[in-house]
Amino acid sequence: MNTSALPRPSADLSALREQVASCPRAPRTVLPFGIAALDDILADGGLNGAGLHEIAGQSATLNDDAATTLFAAGIAARFASERGADVLWAATTFDLYAPGLEQAGLAPDRVLYGEGRKDRDVLAMAEDALRYGTLACVVAEVKAADMTATRRLQLAASDSDTPILLYRRHRSRGRCPMTAPSAAMTRWRIGCLASERPPWAGLGRPRWQIELVRQRNGKFFTLELEACDAQGRLALPAAPGNRTASPRSTVATERAVTHAA
Repeated sequence: MNTSALPRPSADLSALREQVASCPRAPRTVLPFGIAALDDILADGGLNGAGLHEIAGQSATLNDDAATTLFAAGIAARFASERGADVLWAATTFDLYAPGLEQAGLAPDRVLYGEGRKDRDVLAMAEDALRYGTLACVVAEVKAADMTATRRLQLAASDSDTPILLYRRHRSRGRCPMTAPSAAMTRWRIGCLASERPPWAGLGRPRWQIELVRQRNGKFFTLELEACDAQGRLALPAAPGNRTASPRSTVATERAVTHAA
């Protein structure tokens, strides 16, 4: 076979591979959320650190898109903290807002960015990164991924003991990406809720509706939780007796991503 005729990886891709390969190998982890109401329902008591986990917004709105991005960033940040390794975030278009990710615990020096022209490029990049086994977590944003692609990602995650968060972004309004079949271990939908008014001026901590629509060997459920803090941790809302007595609530508008006009 004449290998000289084969296309060579670009300099940028080669540099990214070198960065990933140079990271120390991360140990296997099951990452609990630290919330009994959530962890007790999860089959593994948390997110399996050697599996594929899919996430999507409950709608195509900017608020739900931003909440889903922050949900992924918080999980990736905690995997990075637990494993002492970096995160790869791959996408076709970068509309990420770094200060927003940092507020969810994912610091800029913990993230390697990869950009592909199409979904298949992002999926190939994510699989390649998983097989190195040196990253804390891989986040891949796509609009479509078939069963074959998700099986490959799940196998790569299992072989390398590295988790991947596959963010399925809405292709069109009213069409949930979770309707497509998948080999993922868990599948989540994230949506924004109204936040309680705090005792001081300003918006309260954002609230999300966290919906686990599928998990292996477990049941689905829906919970109302407070958004990620600076360490990427979610929280249960305060008990009614500890909330401020205000008949009004405000809608938390998290802008973790910015979109080009």
